[in-house]
Amino acid sequence: MGPVFITAGFAALAIVYGVYRRYSRISLADIPGPESASFIMGNLKELYQGQAAEADFKWQAQFGNIVRFKGPFGEDQLMISDPAALQYIFAKSAYRFPKPHDRRAVSQMINGKGILWADGDDHKRHRKIMLPGFGGPESKAFLLLFKNCAESMSNKWMEIISNSKDGSVVFDIPTWLSRATLDAIGEAAFDVRFSSIDNDENALARSYRSIMTDVFGSPSDGQVLFQGISKYIPLQILEYFIETGKSPGIVRMRESGSLATSVAKQLVKDKGEMLLEGKGSRDVFSLLVKANMDANAKAKLTEEELFAQMRTILFAGHETTSNTISWALLELARRPEIQSRLRAEIWETEAAVHARGDVSFTIADFDAMPYTTAVMKEVLRFCCVAYHSHRCASQDDVLPLSQPITTRSGEVIRELPVPKGTRIVASIAAYNRNKELWGEDAHVFNPDRWLDGVAKEKKATSIGVYSNLMTFIGGVRSCIGWRFAVIEIQAFLTEIVGKFEFALTDKTELVRREACLVMAPTVEGEVGNGVQLPLRVSLARHTGKGCQTLGCK
Repeated sequence: MGPVFITAGFAALAIVYGVYRRYSRISLADIPGPESASFIMGNLKELYQGQAAEADFKWQAQFGNIVRFKGPFGEDQLMISDPAALQYIFAKSAYRFPKPHDRRAVSQMINGKGILWADGDDHKRHRKIMLPGFGGPESKAFLLLFKNCAESMSNKWMEIISNSKDGSVVFDIPTWLSRATLDAIGEAAFDVRFSSIDNDENALARSYRSIMTDVFGSPSDGQVLFQGISKYIPLQILEYFIETGKSPGIVRMRESGSLATSVAKQLVKDKGEMLLEGKGSRDVFSLLVKANMDANAKAKLTEEELFAQMRTILFAGHETTSNTISWALLELARRPEIQSRLRAEIWETEAAVHARGDVSFTIADFDAMPYTTAVMKEVLRFCCVAYHSHRCASQDDVLPLSQPITTRSGEVIRELPVPKGTRIVASIAAYNRNKELWGEDAHVFNPDRWLDGVAKEKKATSIGVYSNLMTFIGGVRSCIGWRFAVIEIQAFLTEIVGKFEFALTDKTELVRREACLVMAPTVEGEVGNGVQLPLRVSLARHTGKGCQTLGCK
């Protein structure tokens, strides 16, 4: 029996089961939400075929921070951006709201059975082994390394710009940043020099290029429907599809995973030998392998799990960071006054660094740069690359609410009963644009909100690990590398904004917030070309006392 017949069979079962569940459990039907476009597809097309978080913002404006929408076959699902409900789901009762198994299958396809795939006690075991590599002191120790990787890229840019006729060049920003952040994660996490800035044909860099847009971008109606009904397909069968499927996307993911795993195998072997000889490095993976060697038998990660952790660190550690910095530069190009103000603070701090006889910024310097910090926080709020997090209620439960809801029948409720099996889309993007939290101009890029007290970081309900944003989530499943990411973004922003000016091009108005599990920049009409963000780059020049910046005249 072919895959088409198997899929059709499960689709038929899904219809019957979906209808049965729809009429035999606690109902969410009285919660406000959009009208269903069709019984079979529900609201899934609007949710998954638009640009990243487009439906989220529209529904949030219409219905508030708790939205009931329709999945396939009339199934009620929830989109949540309410702080109290999210705190309950991610912090207070995190393991009662696991990832749905079909989403775990997607995670397995991308990175293997690592920390993003693991659940419950397995997840606790994975996290315990990985935490030593991502603490505060460990992350801060990589600042100079990040700065050097950013400098390698900026040196290349300077060389290209100096050879240009008019002193400016249009660069495809994500292409360069992806290579630079891959080099950074290679050195910091594995003490390996990928040298992808110098060699744009690096095999690993090439395998990752535009992979998310190629595999998950612009889903067809059939793909959206399959995604909707895959919850009814047993995990073992989904895993079989992943291991044997012939679709171009699945094949591409398998090939990329095989390459990353082969690199991981060699690294695990090398790290193990070095540690046994007492020559262990302080990179993240050495700390992880050491923690694993020191753990008792039950707590140890298997070899397959170690490989998956490496794939997770490699992929998540460079893809999300390069996209975040790309979005930051787009917003700065759109707002020259913010860009100039940021650069002035970078130059002022740089002059102070040189005056005391140092050559590089320290963490203390970053901490003393309020506007730079405000810009970075605003980028993380406004341009969160991971815009959704999917969860499922493992039992009947009751969600607390920050704001009461008026149901469609007119009842005012202050908590929300949620039936077992309810699918929840936690909208990180919508939480980060919640006007009650971030001000009436929450849909505007405005770093000053972090300086004038509008964005109060100590909210009544605290969730996120960084400035109460949901960008790195919160609770036991918060991003383990958030400190690492924040320092890397700061290092790159200060290096490249200090040396270059960024301006819009004729394609900037065509930039899309492409929804492909992560939010990636693409160009309208050229989505098939993958991730793109063309910006015009020139040397930043200024005169004045204390100018130590390369490119100053």
